[in-house]
Amino acid sequence: MKKPILVIMAAGMGSRYGGLKQMDPVDKEGHVIMDFSLFDAKRAGFEKAVCIIKREMAEDFEEVIGSRVRPFMELEYAFQDMNALPEGYTIPEGRVKPWGTTHAVLAAKDLIGDAPFAVINADDFYGREAYKTIYDYLKEPHGKGEYAMVGYLLKNTVTDNGHVARGVCVVDENDNLTSIAERLRIEKRDGGIAFTEDEGQTYTALDPDDTVSMNFWGYMPDFLEEAEKRFPAFLDENLPKNPLKCEYLVPRLTNDLIVEGKASVKVLHCAAKWHGVTYKQDMPALQQSIREMKAAGLYPENLWK
Repeated sequence: MKKPILVIMAAGMGSRYGGLKQMDPVDKEGHVIMDFSLFDAKRAGFEKAVCIIKREMAEDFEEVIGSRVRPFMELEYAFQDMNALPEGYTIPEGRVKPWGTTHAVLAAKDLIGDAPFAVINADDFYGREAYKTIYDYLKEPHGKGEYAMVGYLLKNTVTDNGHVARGVCVVDENDNLTSIAERLRIEKRDGGIAFTEDEGQTYTALDPDDTVSMNFWGYMPDFLEEAEKRFPAFLDENLPKNPLKCEYLVPRLTNDLIVEGKASVKVLHCAAKWHGVTYKQDMPALQQSIREMKAAGLYPENLWK
């Protein structure tokens, strides 16, 4: 059995943040969030990582991250190209937005091969526990369609500085994911947490203890086959309705497979508080949390020495 691979989705445009947050230092030593992700992954057992980036960012990524990580673990780049579409499809005029996280993961298909793999966002600080949990799942033998997800409590994953996107999960008594609804605008509101789907005209309350996805998934390689097979149908359905912004998201594909009985997803619960940088205003809180974690001995001052 092949050893699990960590896949980091880092090609996002960072529109709400106002820049390439993946590259901004989060401590005085100059580490970025991905340094901590890779450090935690290495401690958990991962020996190889694939970063999905834009081709034009490769030189900067190598300078900021790759050059210091390579002595400790294998690191490769996959390039998400908007032109990488199924035969017969073209980019709609005026579109600049990438095609979503499923398309991003497909960009790494050849580098993943037939190995089990975990998928994370580049701009989320998940914590050591999450990497150990998902690695321990992936290193065991599993069949096609036997996946996993690290689940967080909603109340631990929202920001005070705006709205976030989360996959709100329904989990059965055996910790299996039965459905996931991608809510693209969740925010703190009136002392609670709610989401809107009509630009804030109406809100629906959510339970703060709901399990949510932070895009930390564990997959068998057959997931890539399903993604490649289903992408044209997604384009056929969504391009006519939303040609400039439709995105094929990993939670949507995963949910489709669950509903069709082609996949099961074991929810690996994590009680940790999310640390992330959706907005520039989130950065000071993350920096303070990292200082506290270093002071507590959870991380060394310099990760790669």
